[in-house]
Amino acid sequence: MLFVGDDWAEGHHDIEIMDTHGKKLCGTRLPEGVEGVRQLHALIADHIDGEPDQVSIGIETDRGPWVTALVAAG
Repeated sequence: MLFVGDDWAEGHHDIEIMDTHGKKLCGTRLPEGVEGVRQLHALIADHIDGEPDQVSIGIETDRGPWVTALVAAG
């Protein structure tokens, strides 16, 4: 299981990925938009050992292209 925190801002997202034990696996700033979503998917893929349903994402907004992409991805 991975836990992804997304601190949203107008032009970027500050991301942290943690494992089930609360160990920080990575933290980075990603750009808003399609390129940022692509980078987020790559980061998750680099750290996941299981299925995509083993990822829990917390984001502090309910709107925008990132939310749409995350909902579409399940």
